[in-house]
Amino acid sequence: MPEQPEQQAPPVQRLRVRYAKRGRLRFTSHRDFSRAFERAVFRARVPMAYSSGFNPHPRISYAGAAPTGSASEAEYLEIALKEVVDPAAIHALLDEALPPGLDVLEVVVSPGGSLADRLEASRWALDLTPVGAGRPELEAAVATFLAADEVTVERMTKKGLRQMDCRAAVVHLEVVDSDRAGAVRLDLLLRHGVPAIRPDDVLRGLALVSGLDAGGAPLFTRLAQGPLVDDAVGDPLTSEG
Repeated sequence: MPEQPEQQAPPVQRLRVRYAKRGRLRFTSHRDFSRAFERAVFRARVPMAYSSGFNPHPRISYAGAAPTGSASEAEYLEIALKEVVDPAAIHALLDEALPPGLDVLEVVVSPGGSLADRLEASRWALDLTPVGAGRPELEAAVATFLAADEVTVERMTKKGLRQMDCRAAVVHLEVVDSDRAGAVRLDLLLRHGVPAIRPDDVLRGLALVSGLDAGGAPLFTRLAQGPLVDDAVGDPLTSEG
């Protein structure tokens, strides 16, 4: 009779973690981050619950990861534990174990339910240096984009070139002041969906409808991510948003 894999005990506590990707660490891919985080929970001696089977792995659920190259103040994951612990202690241990630029911002006890289902929208800051255009031209491009019923852009995916309507995902788009010298900022609120529309898709849409050249190396920063409540982003770490 073949040997049966060891069955692990079920988790007794789940914690939700909000973390940031800052500076050069924004270029960390999701796969690289997941490896770094698994090493961090091992170094910090977090009492992780493990999956059953021949190759047990720590129970970590990732949700709504930002595209590689984007900075973020609102990345989320959930960990399952075999012991009940103080979230503040885990916060300190994880923040010390992760490299600067991957910063733990908040750790709370999970209120239950699906974390991924609570991530309905994201608010982004897009810092641009448009070529041959200033704030008035950017505002005109935004107005043209928002007036359109549909703006179809193309993106290369793992399944080939895909067309998607980037206008439908935009809840709010406005030109605001930037804290970066020489830059203009777009305040963007995106509704999550399938396929997921990214900030660079919106910039391609702006270029399509207005001819706007957003310039080289725009900086995308996710400021918030969570439930969509009255055209604003709520807090996914609470049970009420």
